[in-house]
Amino acid sequence: MDKINREQLVRRHNPVVRGCDKFSSLTVGNGNYAFTVDATGLQTFPELYEKGGVALGHLSNWGWHTSPNPMGYEVEKFQKTYYSTFNGRAIGFPYMPREETSEAYNWLRMNPHRLHLGAVQFLLTLPSGEPVLPENLQEIEQTLDLWTGVISSSFSLSGETATVLTCCHPNEDILAIRVKSSLLLSGQLKLALRFPYGSASFGGSGAVWDRPESHWTEIVESSSYSVRLRRTLDQDNYFAMAGWSNGTLECDSTDPHLLILTSDIDEVEFVIRYSKVELSAALPDFEDVLSRSKNHWPVFWNSGGAVELAGSQDIRAHELERRIVLSQYLTAVQSSGSLPPQETGLTMNSWAGKFHLEMHWWHSVHFALWNRTELLANSLGWYREILSKAQELAHSQGYEGARWPKCVTEEGINAPCFIEPFLIWQQPHPIYFAELLYTVRNDRDTLERYQDIVFQSADFMASFAEWDDVRKRYVLGPPLAPAQEIHDHAVTMNPTFELAYWAFGLSTANRWREKLGLSRVEKWDHVLEHLSPLPVTDGLYVAAETAPDTFSGLAGIDDHPTMLAPLGILPGLMTDPETMRRTLHEVIRVWHWEDTWGWDYPMMAMTAARLGEGKLAVDLLLIAQTKNTYLPNGHNFQTSRLPIYLPGNGGLLTAVAMMAGGWLGGPDTAAPGFPQDGTWTVRSEGINKML
Repeated sequence: MDKINREQLVRRHNPVVRGCDKFSSLTVGNGNYAFTVDATGLQTFPELYEKGGVALGHLSNWGWHTSPNPMGYEVEKFQKTYYSTFNGRAIGFPYMPREETSEAYNWLRMNPHRLHLGAVQFLLTLPSGEPVLPENLQEIEQTLDLWTGVISSSFSLSGETATVLTCCHPNEDILAIRVKSSLLLSGQLKLALRFPYGSASFGGSGAVWDRPESHWTEIVESSSYSVRLRRTLDQDNYFAMAGWSNGTLECDSTDPHLLILTSDIDEVEFVIRYSKVELSAALPDFEDVLSRSKNHWPVFWNSGGAVELAGSQDIRAHELERRIVLSQYLTAVQSSGSLPPQETGLTMNSWAGKFHLEMHWWHSVHFALWNRTELLANSLGWYREILSKAQELAHSQGYEGARWPKCVTEEGINAPCFIEPFLIWQQPHPIYFAELLYTVRNDRDTLERYQDIVFQSADFMASFAEWDDVRKRYVLGPPLAPAQEIHDHAVTMNPTFELAYWAFGLSTANRWREKLGLSRVEKWDHVLEHLSPLPVTDGLYVAAETAPDTFSGLAGIDDHPTMLAPLGILPGLMTDPETMRRTLHEVIRVWHWEDTWGWDYPMMAMTAARLGEGKLAVDLLLIAQTKNTYLPNGHNFQTSRLPIYLPGNGGLLTAVAMMAGGWLGGPDTAAPGFPQDGTWTVRSEGINKML
């Protein structure tokens, strides 16, 4: 079979924008830094996109802001003690009731928050001098060339055309822009840098524009064609260095955080670098950044896996292929950096820009399956950086090993919350990630590099499980919050997914010890051998042992149907396939679909695939539900409050890789997770099998 023409595959799904559509903003970035633009190729109309659309963020993994804390709010002041059911252990959690609205709680929840680094925008005026509105622009034509990572934009104003190229350096936090238009000569088009204060609110770009007195923009050094700036927001600082090909950059007389570039010729190039610390290295010019982008992205597309669906009889194939290609670009730009990503990546803020470690699986597993293991390894290394804090958390609660936090910044400390500190399904994630990397790489270096986080995770998991002396078994919780978050953390015991994940994690950790020539840990084996079985009611897996009425009660079929995860996300330890098949079909029959989330559909698709139901797997992956909507820019829409959701994109890629490339111990056939009736033509290259 001929090799896939990857350039054709990728470029036929280039997003094209022909208007100021607040759901079609486009992004350039490198995994640690990203810049999102409107239809002008810059951030000219942020207000339009901020109101319920995909906001125009300018975010990085190092850019955080902390609001002043004159009252000295501390997490330690919000502790609540619970007592475990079987051994009476006293366990302290940073807790706040769901209805809490105090300033202390809000400050701790929203600080630090990810910071908008500053708008790079056009100042556009009509011949009359009036500011241009989005509706004044004509002939808008904008394309993101996925093959090169370059956004080309054009529009006309007052009968004159402007063309814009926007790109990002693949390894540094550098934005490069080229503008060509006679509007530069008339002064109707100017470039501007505008710097905001930090926003601690949920959603939006991470910028506050109406507090100029609360931050400082200082010119450290300037010349005819360059400037170095220091930004100060309370106790936080960062730096920007800009260079341009011609024209004059001046501070605005009415706004201390606005710098305006005017040009006396019809073309100008502009490059700006952002950094946490002041850098002395010279700026590259526009052509250098453009060349690096054009060289980087073909290597990305050619070096990883590929799936092509052309020739399929199913009319949905083109749309699925579009989602696959765009999701690869978006996750590379948003989710491949040194930190686990927030759910809205580097495009806009959600929970103050913090990342949710239980979502890390959905963000990043696909990288290894698509043969881009280094992109998963980038953020897996962060667990080693916070290992000591995770150990401190575990030991403070009387456990061994390391307890990984939930919703955090790079510091790795949970804020008080009514549910987040009680979640546990993120605990085995580092074991899964490490095992997946080892399965692909098959080298001792991987074992040695990640053994600490694997073994520390397993130590916590084994000590977390409590011995039920009456029934001679180990149980999980309470207190714990399961992945299906509707259940009360104070009483929930033995959630189905978490039990299966505990079995996977402990068995994998002991196999790692054997591979490294170490003895097995008896405690891990004892827990594994005596772990409570997955709870079943009336022949169906239920959410938890304490939720036997999952399918018959009034409030059990909302949120994530994670009782399907043990045979889907996981390879099926402790699972009976036919019980899972009945459970899958009952979920489809009765679940409240409006209460599901973007990663639920690929999760269900993976379960269907492992059960040999390929047609159902595709139907679930493409189900017509609001939260399974994929916008023109490829983002997975959820709600107006959460218009993009990268766990959905990552989950889609994970499910497609599994369905196209198979799974360990699965059928030895081509595309085993797709229908085998000839309606789908699936060509794949470089896809690794799922665990």
